[in-house]
Amino acid sequence: MTTAAPHRNLCTDCGISRTEDPDRCGRACQFIRPDYAALEQRVHGRTRDLERGDERFFGVTRAMLRARRNPPAENAQWTGITTLIGQKLLETEAVSGVLCIGPDPEDSWKPQPRLITEPDAMAGCRGMRMGYAPLLALLEPAIAAGHRRLAVIGIPCQIYALRALEEELGLERLYVIGTPCSDNTTTENFHHFLEKLDDKPEDITYLEFLPDFHVELRFTDGRKRRIPFLMLPIADLPKDFFPLTCRTCVDYTNALADITVGYMGGSGEQWLITRNPRGVELLSLIEDELVLAPPTSSGNRRSAVAGFIENTRRACGGLPLRRMPGWLRPIVARLMPITGPKGLEFARTRLEMKAAESVLHLRREAPKRMRHMLPDYIWTLTAPYDITPEPGEVARESERDELIASDNSGDT
Repeated sequence: MTTAAPHRNLCTDCGISRTEDPDRCGRACQFIRPDYAALEQRVHGRTRDLERGDERFFGVTRAMLRARRNPPAENAQWTGITTLIGQKLLETEAVSGVLCIGPDPEDSWKPQPRLITEPDAMAGCRGMRMGYAPLLALLEPAIAAGHRRLAVIGIPCQIYALRALEEELGLERLYVIGTPCSDNTTTENFHHFLEKLDDKPEDITYLEFLPDFHVELRFTDGRKRRIPFLMLPIADLPKDFFPLTCRTCVDYTNALADITVGYMGGSGEQWLITRNPRGVELLSLIEDELVLAPPTSSGNRRSAVAGFIENTRRACGGLPLRRMPGWLRPIVARLMPITGPKGLEFARTRLEMKAAESVLHLRREAPKRMRHMLPDYIWTLTAPYDITPEPGEVARESERDELIASDNSGDT
């Protein structure tokens, strides 16, 4: 493992560039020439069916559930389902190690990749981190140490690279637990964001974007504070606060994981998607400790997505965002939890927003990347909003059949 910093523009530092063979980035990176269809076929046994239920939004799905751990785990971001899966895999000796993220000893918000080998140690990996974490750089030392049965808990850009290289790793068994991801930034940027939220940002121990259109903060003294989305200082953040990678990610739901564990479609609880037999196996390990229910859905996403697209167009064109008058914000903030999309409709809202955001930002900042970075399902999500491919934005079939050479530059 090396400590060399990534050198490409479109890079989230998943860790592959820090391994002994960084040239593998050319065929492993989701921001170079991803092939989601081929990997879905290999991992799940089929590709997502764009005409089947909500698969155009969420990917290959065997089962989708609302879930919460009963009782919730202490210090968990939600109720502790993700770390519980890792704990059970180690307890049952299904794996000898779990690659995941824990807090840096000097900064609890900063992510630190870890190889966990003891079940009780999974508790130390609960909670949210913000920043880049070269998780996959631990693959080589883990394998060199004799681990042949591993689990990996990661975000989409890490999991895509893992799946792309999976057959080369020589593992006896691999379990993949994915969490959804939307907008990451550097840990330093995140601290600046916290400073805009509270006079004592150093006392904030927890932050979460909730599906009722609020952000919840928790503090060292036990206090909790809820801030409506509309009252957040998002428009005051610098243009580069969110990197281009996160503004153009097409895999919000972590579609190549065996099981996705998030909250986006959970109506205030956690949200699970099992995608293949291994995902079903993972759920079976923990379901006795969960309260499970079918997902719900209500509201209409159309106006919310259309408004987001209009503001994104303005931002991409260098124009100022249209800000709601200050006197109106508290009123709308009260109405949004009542009238806004909820449950699966909230999740569909976010996915259509992310799809449109990806297209618009790539058109502006990296147009030559579009034909290779955008899978077909993205265009099905943007089409209802009159965002369709322009000439040269969709790869020809002959291009898709090319072998991916050592395209490791990632230049835009």
